[in-house]
Amino acid sequence: MHAYFTVVSLLLLVLSVVAFSDNLFTDVGQPSNRDPKFIVHGLFGLAWYILFATQANLVRIRNLRLHKAVGATTLLVAAGVSLSTLYLFIVKWKGWDDMEPVIRMNRLLLPAFATCIVLAWKLRTKPAVHKRLILVGTLFMIEPILSRAYDPLVADWAKVTLASVYTEQIDAIGFELFLWGTWIGLFVSLLIYDLRTQGRAHPVTAAGVVWLAFSVVVCTFL
Repeated sequence: MHAYFTVVSLLLLVLSVVAFSDNLFTDVGQPSNRDPKFIVHGLFGLAWYILFATQANLVRIRNLRLHKAVGATTLLVAAGVSLSTLYLFIVKWKGWDDMEPVIRMNRLLLPAFATCIVLAWKLRTKPAVHKRLILVGTLFMIEPILSRAYDPLVADWAKVTLASVYTEQIDAIGFELFLWGTWIGLFVSLLIYDLRTQGRAHPVTAAGVVWLAFSVVVCTFL
C-alpha cells in the first residue's frame, strides 16, 4: 500500500493523455487546438496531472525537500485549472435546465476541487489529510477525462471486434458502466486504502464520497 498514491496518480495521468490523445497526437488540426481558452485549459490540466504524479512519487521515494519546493508551483497550477475551467463554464453556459446531470455535477465539483486544494495547502504539515485532500479534489474533476477516454479505451475496439452485436444501446450502456464504474472504483480504492492503513474510512475520504453522492442526487433529481 506504500505506493498507492503513486499508482493512482500515474493511472490518472495515463487516462488524461489517452482521453485527449486526439488533441495531442491524432487530430492536432481540430478547431479546439486553435482556441486559446481550450489551449490554456488543456495545458493547465495536463500540468496538474504531471505534477500530481510527480509529487506522489517524490513522497514515495522520500524526497520531501523537492516535494516541498514543487508545492508552490502545484498550487499555482491548481489555481490555473480552477480559473480556466470556470471560464469555460461561463462561456459555455446554456442554462441549468438545458444541461445533462453529469454536466451540472461538474459545476458543483469545481468549487469542491478548489476547496480541497486550498485546504491541502493549509494542512500540508499533516500528510494523511494533505494527500487525501489532493486525491479527492482530483477525483472530483475527472468526469471529462473518463468521458473522453471511453472511445479510445473501449468503444473503438469494441465496434470492430463485436461489430455484429454492438449497437448504439450497448454503446450507451457501456459508456455509463465505464464512467461510473471507474469513477466510483477510484473512490472505493481510497476507502480500501484507508481500511488497510487506518482500520476505518478517513474523514476526508468520507466527505468526498458524501459530496459526490450529494452532487449526483442534486443534479439528477432536483
